[in-house]
Order: sequence, then structure tokens, then C-alpha cells
Amino acid sequence: MVTLNVNGVRRRVDVAADTPLLWALRDTLGLTGTKYGCGVGACGSCTVHINGVAVRACQTPVSAAVGKRIVTIEGLHSKTAKVVQAAWEKLDVVQCGYCQSGQIMSAVSLLVKNPKPSDADIDAALAGNLCRCATYQRIRAAIHEAARNLA
Repeated sequence: MVTLNVNGVRRRVDVAADTPLLWALRDTLGLTGTKYGCGVGACGSCTVHINGVAVRACQTPVSAAVGKRIVTIEGLHSKTAKVVQAAWEKLDVVQCGYCQSGQIMSAVSLLVKNPKPSDADIDAALAGNLCRCATYQRIRAAIHEAARNLA
């Protein structure tokens, strides 16, 4: 049994210490916004924030998250997050939507660190987030839109 701080709430989960955080979030806590895509940290669908840093939940053991602040897409409520989500809607980024929680989590993390990213900055920060529908141009445009609205 371990205690995790998820979206500002202390939650006890009965999982082994080496269980991927993804499964503790999805299967034990029912937070299904964090998606399973590849299981090897290559697609970014499982991206969450741990202490403000975007990480792959499928490759992060629960033990590595104990005592840290975990934020999932369900708990993403900062001003930056709201502006990013509004830009996603305005520019109609989503097609199938499967990867979008990971894309948004990575975009918010980028804009917190770099409020005026270049195309190269965006491409580098989101390089590990794959989109089957190839909405990369709209994702990049939405991040620029969010950056303008945060200024």
C-alpha cells in the first residue's frame, strides 16, 4: 500500500512498488484520461506531470512518484492549462483525440518553462508525443495561440 498525491488529493493505492504509475492511475484510481498507447514511453499518450515535469506514466514506477505531486489531465486546472485547452478548442486540434491528453500535458509543461516557444522549441518538447491523425500543424498552432493569450 502506497500513498500518492494525485491532483491535490492524497490517495492510497494497493499496488506493488514497481507497478507503472499509469496502471495505478487508470485501473486503481479510475483516472482514465491518461491513456495507454505503447507501454514503452515512446508515444506520449500516458504523459502526466510529476512535480511540474512532464513524464511518461507507463515507464514511471509508483515508487518513484511517492511524496511527489502528480497531476493528470483530470487535475490540470492552472491558468496555462485553461488557455491551452481553449486554444485546442478554438483551432479544432482534435481528430480522434486519443493522444490529446498527452499532447496537452506536454504543451502545458512547455509553456510553463518557455512562455514564447519557437516552432523548434515546440517540436523538441512534443517530439515524444505521437499523433496517429497527424494533427501536428494544428497542435503547433494551438501552442502559439496559447502563448499569445498568456502574454
